[in-house]
Amino acid sequence: MLRMGIIGSNFITETFIDAARQVSGLQLAAHYSRSAERGAEFADKHGIPLRFTNLDEMAASDALDAIYIASPNAMHAQQSIAFMKRGKHVLCEKPIASNSRELREMIAASQEHGVLLMEAMKSTFLPNFAAIRDNLHKLGEVRQYFASYCQYSSRYDRYKAGEVLNAFKPELSNGSLVDIGTYCIYPLVALFGKPEKVQASAVMLESGVDGRGSLLLSYKGMDAMLTHSKISDSHLPAEIQGENGIMLIERISQPASVRLSYRDGSPEEELTRPQADNTMLYEIEEFVRLAAEGKTESDINSFEVSLAVMEIMDEARRQIGLVFPADRG
Repeated sequence: MLRMGIIGSNFITETFIDAARQVSGLQLAAHYSRSAERGAEFADKHGIPLRFTNLDEMAASDALDAIYIASPNAMHAQQSIAFMKRGKHVLCEKPIASNSRELREMIAASQEHGVLLMEAMKSTFLPNFAAIRDNLHKLGEVRQYFASYCQYSSRYDRYKAGEVLNAFKPELSNGSLVDIGTYCIYPLVALFGKPEKVQASAVMLESGVDGRGSLLLSYKGMDAMLTHSKISDSHLPAEIQGENGIMLIERISQPASVRLSYRDGSPEEELTRPQADNTMLYEIEEFVRLAAEGKTESDINSFEVSLAVMEIMDEARRQIGLVFPADRG
């Protein structure tokens, strides 16, 4: 039984808890909050027995084997390393770090202490992502990848009214690119590797983060065009265009359907596979399995993939002038 602690009390954490309850071999053992009152309220609501307000005490606890980290982005690296130094496995929300330097330090801690570190990017574990990967060869030579994730932030109206919430604070390593653009980048890298060239543009907000942006990523023989936004919506499907046809993917952030349309007029092929309503289930199952096997990284959300994604975002941020305080540390 893997005894897991939780850092975070937001809607992502609520979804994680719902999925974790469905995974055998996992026990939700502890929760951390800076506020004892809010932490107790959250833990009581979800039936979590242990409560901590001190991270060092939590990391040192013999009652935990692993930690799920869903704190603000800027805290991911420091918290992950603190737990790995205490021999705890770490499942860290995306983006796994503020920059590639932090991620390299996290990987080094994982390897030094022999514990599992995995980025909680759920999309690459879904049955429908496996359908994409398993049928990619049918497209022939791939020439274009297009993905869009544009979702008007529920906090943006308050931002426009003068209240800057966490989602728009550079000191927390936030912004459209790292918060939601990564959902477009990660599956691209998982399928095709790291691009040869990165070109980025963005609309910058007065708070210092990007509100929306675009990326053109160049590969030998193909390009990838990505759009992301926290200040506008889009309902466009993702496309992978090959010389033999087009693969259409609904919701690149968590593929809901996949179909293949052939250029020669052959019947369209439905590739969609059944998958759970709570799509966090699959990453948690993978994490529990890897921990039980004594692995330090996932073959799917590998260190190589996470690091390549982070390096792409580092370069994109350099081009658009988005600097986090964590970059100076």
